[in-house]
Amino acid sequence: MVKIKINGNEYQADPSKTIIEAARENGISIPHFCWHPRLSVSGNCRMCLVEVEKSPKLVIACATKVADGMVINTKNERVEKAQNAVMEFILINHPLDCPICDEAGECKLQDYSYKYDKGVSRFEEEKVRKPKRVELGPNVMLDVERCIMCSRCVRFCDEIAGKPQLVFSNRGDHVELTTAPGEKLDTPYSMNVIELCPVGALTSRDFRFKARVWEMSSTESICRGCARGCNMNIWVRNNEILRLTPRLNPEVNDYWMCDNGRLNTFKYVNSDQRIKSPMITKDGEMVETSWEEGIAYLVHKIQNFKKNEIAGIGSPFATNEDNYVFAKFMKQIIGTPHVDFSRHIVEGEEDNLLIRNDKTPNTLGAFEAGVYPSEKGYNFQQILKAIESKELKCIYVLCDDIAVAPEVRDALSKVDFLIVHSPIKNTLTAIADIVFPTATYAEKNGTFTNFQGRVQRIRPAIATAEMDRSSDGMSLSRWDKFGAQNDKWTKGNKLDVRPTWRILSSIANTINPKFRYNSAEEIFNELSSTIDSFKGLSYLKIGSKGAFLNKKTINEKKSIKVS
Repeated sequence: MVKIKINGNEYQADPSKTIIEAARENGISIPHFCWHPRLSVSGNCRMCLVEVEKSPKLVIACATKVADGMVINTKNERVEKAQNAVMEFILINHPLDCPICDEAGECKLQDYSYKYDKGVSRFEEEKVRKPKRVELGPNVMLDVERCIMCSRCVRFCDEIAGKPQLVFSNRGDHVELTTAPGEKLDTPYSMNVIELCPVGALTSRDFRFKARVWEMSSTESICRGCARGCNMNIWVRNNEILRLTPRLNPEVNDYWMCDNGRLNTFKYVNSDQRIKSPMITKDGEMVETSWEEGIAYLVHKIQNFKKNEIAGIGSPFATNEDNYVFAKFMKQIIGTPHVDFSRHIVEGEEDNLLIRNDKTPNTLGAFEAGVYPSEKGYNFQQILKAIESKELKCIYVLCDDIAVAPEVRDALSKVDFLIVHSPIKNTLTAIADIVFPTATYAEKNGTFTNFQGRVQRIRPAIATAEMDRSSDGMSLSRWDKFGAQNDKWTKGNKLDVRPTWRILSSIANTINPKFRYNSAEEIFNELSSTIDSFKGLSYLKIGSKGAFLNKKTINEKKSIKVS
């Protein structure tokens, strides 16, 4: 470690660090455009110029390493004059279109214009015009006029995504960002350049012009696209999800998120195919019913079967809490040993960055929560065979459209009574005898366990009718901030859906009044006190970044194939 001074205060610093890194570690912000902690140093924006004593000229903080005895000034008149000059230079040809720019409210250039620019330009010539609305690829739109040539996006493609698809062409003030010859921006991680871009040059084609950042609420959550469990934020307006963005967690996904996770894991939440109330089959047709009637109908029908004629199929898409209650319900209330879930492994789709072969968020968690056969119980494949042989006659399936596979659909269509939990109409609900509409991952509290054994929180971003009756709704801090606004927006627009654990609790409570839960946190506390691999964990300990299962306990259990 070396001793340095920044703005008159002494600090200890790692000699391998640059000035901007050392300052950042000590809570000192140095303005910058081109520097990013996960990208190589380019040093081309010059916004991070600082004064180092005994140096004849200002130095760029992003490329200058600290040294013992170094005295650094980031705020004096000389530095401020340089910052003003850099801002004036960058804004010479920048269009004045903040009112229509998607980046407004999140724009580093906009923020710095208020803080470091004089507010007056000496440039009286005509601005250079460059291409607008350029489709770089299937997911990213480019407005070249707004680009400040920071090269973050170019370096990301080269260094992180591993596909050098973006380049600069031309010279001087006619430099343009474009795709390399014969290329388009189609890497599975292309949309990360949107957050990397410090201005509004690169925008999402899916989200473009849908909302302003200050019109949306933001909720911390976890991506359900694969077993990685990328940390993300859910952005909502009018009780509708408009976009997902990555949330920093160096231990899981760092700053990044794949395009599939951003685009294909939330739109079903907003779908007009959402199931709005329980449905039962009468005279060959599915009809809507009330929760009370649906639960009473299920309890009446299920009592017509022997316990060994019933099987439960949990879900790697459901939370730890849902799966725990399901396993307990099937094994203790129903009394069947036949409990398992379907794996969703797609070989050959895994890469070295984020994407996993396991296309579910909670395979390991479902197993650890108890969704596996008891002694002499059947696993998933054996359950299907037992249906064919008429040994099993009643099947209870959690939120997983396993009927997409023709052989599974054919088997399930032969059972006497098929119970399904699902948020949306699909091939499984089409053959069910009773369907309960469940809350999605964006509408409830709970946890997922990723392939590393890290338990991570999900939180409700969408308001439902259930939240009006429940103590398990949004966190108070988020509700205090957005509650009044959301109540206004969502009036008459709240689905009457319930978390799986609450549905199961209501069903079980009609059979055994002692089987009752009031919140997901209450379930997790019981889970962590009864299952060795979860011991010591709590929602507080999990926090925003997650916490690991007891790996020794996992290894002592029978093996499970996860990707």
